[in-house]
Amino acid sequence: MPFTKTPEVKFTQIFINNEWVNSVSGKTFEAVNPATEKVIAVVQEGDAADVDKAVAAAKAAFGFDAPWRTIDASARGVFLYKLADAIEEDVDYIASLESIDNGKTPSSAKGDIQFAAKVLRYNAGYADKLHGYTIPADGNIFALTRLEPVGVVGGIVPWNFPFQLAVMKLAAALAAGCTVVLKPAEQTPLSCLYLAHLTKKVGFPPGVVNVVPGFGAAGAALVNHPKVDKVSFTGSTEVGRLILQGAGLSNLKRVSLELGGKSPLIVCADYDDLEGAAAAVQDAALFNHGQCCCAGTRTFVQAEIYDKFVALSKKLAEKRTVGDPFDDSTVQGPQIDNEQTSRILELIESGKSQGATLVTGGKRIDRQGFYVEPTVFADVTDDMRIAKEEIFGPVQSIFKFHTLEEAVRRANDTNYGLGSGIYTNNISNALMVAQQLQAGSVWINQYMPISAQTPFGGFKESGHERELGPYGIEPFLEKKTITVAIPKKIS
Repeated sequence: MPFTKTPEVKFTQIFINNEWVNSVSGKTFEAVNPATEKVIAVVQEGDAADVDKAVAAAKAAFGFDAPWRTIDASARGVFLYKLADAIEEDVDYIASLESIDNGKTPSSAKGDIQFAAKVLRYNAGYADKLHGYTIPADGNIFALTRLEPVGVVGGIVPWNFPFQLAVMKLAAALAAGCTVVLKPAEQTPLSCLYLAHLTKKVGFPPGVVNVVPGFGAAGAALVNHPKVDKVSFTGSTEVGRLILQGAGLSNLKRVSLELGGKSPLIVCADYDDLEGAAAAVQDAALFNHGQCCCAGTRTFVQAEIYDKFVALSKKLAEKRTVGDPFDDSTVQGPQIDNEQTSRILELIESGKSQGATLVTGGKRIDRQGFYVEPTVFADVTDDMRIAKEEIFGPVQSIFKFHTLEEAVRRANDTNYGLGSGIYTNNISNALMVAQQLQAGSVWINQYMPISAQTPFGGFKESGHERELGPYGIEPFLEKKTITVAIPKKIS
């Protein structure tokens, strides 16, 4: 089916044990289209009581005699393959739903959803390949290790890539044999609820996947619940700290955190395609309306090419079409909500007041919806708020550097460490910089080529553990050692 501005919203209840139910409290909340500021659905609002029911269902589905624990590991993989197929069958509908709920263009949302299907298939292949070792341990013993599912997983999903990030958590956890309770962001619950429908459609047993939409109370209840064995969270560093505290105070549950970023992207004077680099670097900063944790928002440009690069960036930003996500010419849709829009504008004002040069943009667009102009700052210094704080909006800050050693030192001078990159023709320099940058990903002559096969996550305050790739499933596994005494004589 083609994209549609008015997709039918089919599921707005809480999903527990393969059933659609209303909240225990009877509360609901509104889902709002950020492009029009109009209500598109009224959703059941889960809280601690609903989380408790969902966790109980997930715990029962994880029982030793439950179907999910007793099926072959390869059969778990088959479920994931079927879910990927079901997602692709409905991809245009899900993309339309994501667009009206999140504000991104449906073509961008479709890319997210197709990526999610790839992640499911990648993890499906891992389901029956999670094995331990036999170990030549000291002593007359036979020693081996087993990899076992950690248990009930609470997955807390942000609003910037709602469907994709829900699937990333679900795919690895289910391949490992865990059961899951997902808590989507209150701004964007609709595609995650449709994902719940698809898990039932393809035959996942009751309780294996549960979805509780709601606000912070639902997320806190999940983090603090004594029968949740692990939390996987994607979101802000501020909330990540609270989750670590809550997990420690409850049952010392395992925690995976994919948090904020202030990613540096270095452009060297020797790079031979300055126009191409300027376009790619601006896309790195403004992708998904700037609402991306690993956005390359700190653009470091060598002094010899700085002025020309700034001029190119201005032209590129002014050509970016901002408007209705369903217009084929639109590159940038609205921000997620009024609160986020106000924060972006406040940080833009701080840049101006602290002495950065506003090259272009910087204002809210006078139209219905939460639209902000693509914004470029030059003459940014490391002490400015726009240099240090995650803006999460369409703002590119351009810094000047002289030597590569200086650029690396300044790039690392941040509490974050998620993404990073460099444009240079000197591969030796590129590899040296890749070794020295303190970030979970370093991209050379490109930015954000994230795939199902490549691990993603951060250093420092950008998080713990990894998602995707061969390391993405490890956080959902326990390692058990088994030793057997070997008799010294044959009986």
